[in-house]
Amino acid sequence: MMQLLAEIDGFDQRGDVRIIGATNRPDILDSALLRPGRFDRIIEIPKPDREGRKEIFQIHTAKMKLKKDVDIDVLAGLTENATGADITAISIEAGMLAVKWDKKAIAMEDFEHAIKKIMGDAHRVYTGPKVPGEMFA
Repeated sequence: MMQLLAEIDGFDQRGDVRIIGATNRPDILDSALLRPGRFDRIIEIPKPDREGRKEIFQIHTAKMKLKKDVDIDVLAGLTENATGADITAISIEAGMLAVKWDKKAIAMEDFEHAIKKIMGDAHRVYTGPKVPGEMFA
């Protein structure tokens, strides 16, 4: 910590050097880092809302072959509190599951299994129309 503080304090204030830091745990930052002249401006970037999650799913599934039962809006609802990284991991995992199960396209159930694997049981279960052969409730 002392070395980091010394390096930050060593920059010429009139120069064009800017230091940007990021953390997912602002609650444990040392107060010495946050004093004026160091990291004195905090910009919170919250987790995406439902519409944001929907857009992230659309980006990550754009080149995937999806079955007609895949509902991006439902996926956005099932992933409350997910980060963009979580949604990326869910999309990749759903694709991997489809390959593992020798499917030609990714189904809603693949996404549901991926959500459960990535996010655990902290998500809501989809209660829409049942798909033949669905593996869980």
